[in-house]
Amino acid sequence: MYTLTEKECWAGRVDSETVAGMFRLHQVVRIEDISTFDKKQGGKAIGIIGFRSDEGVRRNKGRIGAYHAPDEIRKALASLPYHFHSEIALFDFGNISCDDGNLEGAQAELGSVVKKILQLDMFPLIIGGGHEVAYGHFLGVKGHAGGIENVGIVNIDAHFDMRPYDEMTSSGTMFKQIADECAAEGKPFRYLCAGIQKSGNTKHLFETADLHGCQYICEDEISWQNIEATTEKINNFIEQSGVVMVTLCSDVMDASYAPGVSAPQPFGMEPKLVARLLQEALKNKKAISFDIAEINPTLDESGRTVKLAAAMLYKVMDSVASVDGGEL
Repeated sequence: MYTLTEKECWAGRVDSETVAGMFRLHQVVRIEDISTFDKKQGGKAIGIIGFRSDEGVRRNKGRIGAYHAPDEIRKALASLPYHFHSEIALFDFGNISCDDGNLEGAQAELGSVVKKILQLDMFPLIIGGGHEVAYGHFLGVKGHAGGIENVGIVNIDAHFDMRPYDEMTSSGTMFKQIADECAAEGKPFRYLCAGIQKSGNTKHLFETADLHGCQYICEDEISWQNIEATTEKINNFIEQSGVVMVTLCSDVMDASYAPGVSAPQPFGMEPKLVARLLQEALKNKKAISFDIAEINPTLDESGRTVKLAAAMLYKVMDSVASVDGGEL
């Protein structure tokens, strides 16, 4: 189900109503209906779309509550200052909601919206929801790119999300679904996952990742001391892909920073390190879209995880707006 964003989600402090250098995000974002919006932006715009869903997490037997994240994150973003290039427009195209258990239908609907945002020469910024958002995200990028063989996936995550889906898909099966689709078409599966926790993935999942030719970097291999080696792997992967979608599962971050997620990680990554990896990926023009997933406001402590998600999205926007001095 598609709905427009409530104006109350974009409200906050006003330092000036006339001086652009004092504006905050809520003063520049434009709420639009994606079904009627048809103006191409020339690659100088960010299009926000929310994916309100707990269904994938529920099927995966996780802690539900991520459904509420898109609007809560918008509220946390609203009063952040508008520092971006003056030609960068910011649009909010509302939410796709999975209210009836039909996850597959909601993912397909999200894919259609993501594809249209890309066709309008905008950078899609997708706010989940459970990490099942990544499959809808992929459908949109694949449709825009003209085929599965042209899409690379950079996933910053503690988990492979390559579980079997004999009975049903979930927030833990998306990349296995994509891998199987690639195999069925005889196409390579281009997937890099950084932040993998050995304690969060069974031996079978590591074997599945190896079987499908996944590239991955474990959490204990990533540090400030060897950041160049990690970013080099990310850059090499992106260069070998046609276009790249970037996805962040928030449970990759340490639970002390991100307690409000479905599967908290006591030995997760430092947020600044995660942001550095995202910025490295998004500085490449081949990186054409981004989603964040698994923020659970109902489990959050003092809104810390929601605020962290907003700060992470702010850095993503800044990275996107900075490509070639403001051209996305």
